Formats: sequence, C-alpha cells, structure tokens
Amino acid sequence: MSIQGITEHDIANYLANTPGFFERHAELLSAIQLTSPHGQRAVSLQERQMEMLRDKLKGMELKIVEMIRHGQENTAIADKLHRFTRAIMLTPDAASLPDVVVSQVMHQYMIPQAGIRLWGAAPAFAALPFAQDVSEDAKSFASSLSLPYCGVNSGFEAASWLEEPASVMSLALIPLRHGATTSAFGMLVLGSPDPTRYSADMGTEFLMRIGEIASAGLSRLLPAS
Repeated sequence: MSIQGITEHDIANYLANTPGFFERHAELLSAIQLTSPHGQRAVSLQERQMEMLRDKLKGMELKIVEMIRHGQENTAIADKLHRFTRAIMLTPDAASLPDVVVSQVMHQYMIPQAGIRLWGAAPAFAALPFAQDVSEDAKSFASSLSLPYCGVNSGFEAASWLEEPASVMSLALIPLRHGATTSAFGMLVLGSPDPTRYSADMGTEFLMRIGEIASAGLSRLLPAS
C-alpha cells in the first residue's frame, strides 16, 4: 500500500522511531479497531496488544514447563546411573560383576533382556557363563564399534546370549574396552521385543556412559598386566 509515495513500511518506521506519537494522540489507542485473532470481533489497539502479550506469556509458560520436565527427566536418569555405578562398586566378588551389570541395567532402565560376554577374562573365570566361547567375527565386530550399535536384530550372534533371543526385535550392542583405541574385551547386549526401542537414529551418549562404567568395573576380571 502506498499513499502519495508513502508506503506502509515508511509509516511503520515512523511509528517505531517516534514513541511520543501515541502519547500525543492517545485517543487513537482506543479509536483504532483491529480484528481479534480469537474471533471476528473488533478490538482496540490496546486490547490487541494485551492479547499479543497474553499469547507471548502463554508461550513462555509452556517453555518453562518443558524445561522443568526435561530437568526432572535428567535428574531421574542421573539417579539411575548413580545406582548402577554404586551397585558395581559395592560388589566385593569380582566373579559376580557380570551378573550385577546385567541385572542392574535391566532393573534400573526397565530393559526386557540383557546379556554379556567377556573374552578377555583371566583363566580363573574361564568356566563361568559370561566367559563362554564367542566367535572371532563377534569379537572383531565389537572392537570395530566406536559407538554402541542400535538397530534391528538382523541375526546378530549377541542375540543368542539372551534368554529369549527369538523374541528380540531390536538391539543395543555396547562394546566393553579400556579406551577408545583399544580392542574390546567384551560386549554388553540389550534386547527388546519392540522394534523401535533401539533405532539407528537414536542418541548413544547415555549407552556409552553405561559401557564405560561397566568396562571400568569388569576390568577386575582381566588378567593382571
């Protein structure tokens, strides 16, 4: 819109840079009628401004509620990780550690099935269930993982470590190692009948923390260097 060379943009700039205009013409605040976004009724400029402020306030309240919810969720996750870590640290018998890792991760995070294998354990533990034979392919796969694998169960050997492998539709495979550059000495597997529980696009930072804590505790089972 243009009136004798003056555009709406010019008018908007003038009003924005001349705050005293509505002080000198206060009658316009109630005289100007605008359409309310909440209906077809006409409202004054003042009412329209109040509606805009209420909408903005409502948006801010929703953001605050969302921030509080995320904070509560993060606190709950931190509490579970604390209990998981504490259970590992308080286990006096090294041979019991793999069972503690599996039972705690299932209990704390409501995981239907979990299993573990260690192929670097000391000879004294060779007869225990967690030290059963693992194929070279599975060992190589675990060592090749820089991040936990999350996705569909496409016949992974690790699924056979679970109690009911046939019911597992998605998996999280977490390598166990001392550092990012060393070969894995074991692997923790989490399984779910829900095909969407573990997906390729999910974040793995939390699973990495689980793996790091489990690796630190299970290092007691490795041969003394």
